[in-house]
Amino acid sequence: MENSITFAIYSSGKYFRCIIKRPIDMKHLIIGGVAGGATAAARIRRADELAEIILFEKGKYISYANCGLPYYIGGTISDRNKLFVQTPAAFGKRFQVDVRVENEVTAIDPASKSVTVRRADGSTYTESYDKLLLSPGASPVRPPLPGIDLDGIFTLRNVTDTDRIKKYITDHRIERAVVVGAGFIGLEMAENLHQAGAQVAIVEMGNQVMAPVDFSIAAQVHAHLTQKGVSLYLEQAVEGFESQNGRINVRLKSGESLTADLVILSIGVRPETTLARAAGLQIGPAGGIQVNEYLQTSDPNIYAVGDAIEYPHPLTGKPYLNYLANPANRQGRIVADNMVFGHQTPYEGAIGTSIAKVFDLTVASTGLAAKRLRQMEIPYLSSTTHSSSHAGYYPDALPLTLKLTFDPQNGKLYGAQCVGYDGVDKRIDQIALLIKNGGTVYDLTQVEHTYAPPFSSAKDPIAIAGYTAVNILNGAMPVISWREVETAKAEGAFLLDVRTPAEFSFGSIPGAVNIPLDDLRERLNELPTDRPILIFCAVGLRGYLATRILLQRGFKQVRNLSGGYKTYSAAIAPIPKPQDTPASAPAAAGKPSETSRALRIDACGLQCPGPVMKLKQAMDQLQTGEQLEIQATDAGFARDAQAWCNTTGNHLLSLREERGKYTVVIEKGVKSCTPTSSCDGKGKTLILFSDDLDKALATFVLANGAAATGQKTTIFFTFWGLNVLKKQIKPHVQKDIFGRMFDKMLPSDSRKLHLSKMSMLGIGDRMMRHLMKRKGIDSLESLRQQALDNGVEFIACQMSMDVMGIQREELLDEVSVGGVATYMERAEQANVNLFV
Repeated sequence: MENSITFAIYSSGKYFRCIIKRPIDMKHLIIGGVAGGATAAARIRRADELAEIILFEKGKYISYANCGLPYYIGGTISDRNKLFVQTPAAFGKRFQVDVRVENEVTAIDPASKSVTVRRADGSTYTESYDKLLLSPGASPVRPPLPGIDLDGIFTLRNVTDTDRIKKYITDHRIERAVVVGAGFIGLEMAENLHQAGAQVAIVEMGNQVMAPVDFSIAAQVHAHLTQKGVSLYLEQAVEGFESQNGRINVRLKSGESLTADLVILSIGVRPETTLARAAGLQIGPAGGIQVNEYLQTSDPNIYAVGDAIEYPHPLTGKPYLNYLANPANRQGRIVADNMVFGHQTPYEGAIGTSIAKVFDLTVASTGLAAKRLRQMEIPYLSSTTHSSSHAGYYPDALPLTLKLTFDPQNGKLYGAQCVGYDGVDKRIDQIALLIKNGGTVYDLTQVEHTYAPPFSSAKDPIAIAGYTAVNILNGAMPVISWREVETAKAEGAFLLDVRTPAEFSFGSIPGAVNIPLDDLRERLNELPTDRPILIFCAVGLRGYLATRILLQRGFKQVRNLSGGYKTYSAAIAPIPKPQDTPASAPAAAGKPSETSRALRIDACGLQCPGPVMKLKQAMDQLQTGEQLEIQATDAGFARDAQAWCNTTGNHLLSLREERGKYTVVIEKGVKSCTPTSSCDGKGKTLILFSDDLDKALATFVLANGAAATGQKTTIFFTFWGLNVLKKQIKPHVQKDIFGRMFDKMLPSDSRKLHLSKMSMLGIGDRMMRHLMKRKGIDSLESLRQQALDNGVEFIACQMSMDVMGIQREELLDEVSVGGVATYMERAEQANVNLFV
């Protein structure tokens, strides 16, 4: 045979004959038969039919689906054989590769270009090479904790691990399982163990699951996990394990302990560099085998690929470890060409593109998240948008959240994260390609998407994310993140909620003033001109429109909350205590009646308060005892439906969630009043109508007493009671003639209040304050501050403020503004309501 490879290249209308010389009988040894190693072996054979190729694998199997292992354990993949892409015999025959399973390479001698191999029976031998490829992968972290070697504690990395876990589950009754570590494998195992019938708890040292994504994205995963009945123990560390009555006692450093029949350790992995270190190969600062752009190690005849190597990140240039199958397979293809033909194909590096299924939810990321950029002190901007997976009017449009990070100067894309139920993968894949090619946020707006209602919208979520990012970049929409809200409030920012009153009544950022977007232009005089204004709506769109209105009307310090109230509320929502976590789905209040009429309503694709509004309209059509089944895709609908039933006398019969679609069955009831006692643990509400000093004092004394017992307490300030909330030093605000008249006639702040009797032109007022001080009784202002410190909610009546010309910035910063619906909601939940 000729010692060359001949091929043709077509260029400029002509064919050119190319000849590449290659050595005869090159001998390639490959250590590791999964992903990169097997790919390289097959590629070498396609490139060089005459080469000798020996593939060493210390386990029994090669070329298997690591990522499918949890799904085989859980039963989603029922046939074990489907995990194997190739058997050793079939792979060896097809590609004429000498596949040696259960042969472990124990040493490399670069000087003699040979390796030492140990067989399964313990005997050893040596094998020489011309080129050597290392693909040893990574090994799971197994810390030296007390009791970690007990039966029933496993790591999951290969087929052998999988078989051991599967057998243990078959041989034992697994009622409770604990997964230590909330990475991708940990969450996949949690889902599959749950599917196998176990009650699952996840223990994670960090404050979130899925470390590659930002907290605001992970927060949606937290909510979904708890909805499925998984207990989350975040910011908890395992101290050790004990055997107890045939079970495993998992001891946490917090002092808590969990009982389990099975424990899965998913704490992480580290590059397998034992052979490389012993051979004197260069190990990089990140702890992986250091390779150059041709995947060559510090020894010119040894190459390396896969989980064991470190390579500069394309965006940062810093050493980077990447434990993903896609880059490993690509590296295997590239390294094969370089081993056969010389250094012709450089490796471009991996940006870290990953995806995971967490029950019904899909989470994916690519590039650099905001928290990594902060850690590396790289300036960045970010945007968060909420869209639907396809056109909202087409059935099963499910919510999709997309977060971008990008360069604040030129808009170069740094990363993207996406969470949703459908279409997550294709969005992240498109953005990943742009990032790897140096794309910007402007390129997102130019991607030409396929469009039909079942697949996307005319404005795809990627396009919407791009338009939003461009607006942030060019200053058309200054933004603030959910993390910055509390700081902005402390610095005196005015919180403007531009949602509808109905949306506002279901919850808002404390202290926010509700002015619906469509009313904003007529109510500009209610906004401060000397304070920053923080605008928010449900998802950010109406906030953007409001931002444009204010910026063009002369307001200077205006910012829109990125991702809106949906992102903020998800990020700050407390994770339920594990003992309060529902099992799979919230418990039903009863069973649907087979004889009752059921009206079915589709509210999918609607954002809050759309589903609740449709719920109310439909219930108004029903008679007592009839039922309504309503479906929605808004994640807050489950909570809102329960709250709505609690306050209207209707009965929530069932609530289930499947692939992001919430189905609620409600029976029409009759609202009735049930006597309550002080033991019922209900809240207390007080209405302060008066600005008399003595009545104000009594109100705060009662409020503080109620709050001291742990009861939720609210004071609703209306008409003259608003004077109790006025600041001593008030900013200058614009008022009409009636507002200025009220200012002249009313007390300027709480220090100017009079007694209801014996005021005597103010003499009695001063005498009362003097006597209180002498007798050690707190002043009105001190009692008011104590109430705030005790968590008493202050609500100022919006209508009263409008009538009396009082503007929000004149009142204490801790005060929220609401209407009658806000008060009635609090009153419904209270067993004491006082009018003062």
